[in-house]
Amino acid sequence: QVQVVESGGGLVQAGGSLRLSCTISGNIVRINDMGWYRQAPEKQRERVAGITKDGRTHYEEFVKGRFTISRDNAKNMTFLQMNSLKPEDTAVYYCNARVVRTDIPGAYDYWGQGTQVTVSS
Repeated sequence: QVQVVESGGGLVQAGGSLRLSCTISGNIVRINDMGWYRQAPEKQRERVAGITKDGRTHYEEFVKGRFTISRDNAKNMTFLQMNSLKPEDTAVYYCNARVVRTDIPGAYDYWGQGTQVTVSS
């Protein structure tokens, strides 16, 4: 089994910052790509940022220059530093990890339960 747990969400004023953390645990050989997604009320889930196992990053245009994704391979964690937050960043943020497991062949996507980020104006 693999578990994905996000933390660090909360309520912040516009212009403020939050740092999200995601811990992946379980029967893990290796974690390939990791990413953060978000879903606002009545909207589809959208990708925010991604990072490969080698540390290459990708950001969606609406967060470039404000958000930074990183990872700690030794601890099986990924982080999302969010600065200059805007009310439109309000959403549930989800962590995604593509995991190679010890007990079955192949790589599989796992999702956390999400953490709420609310930005007040």
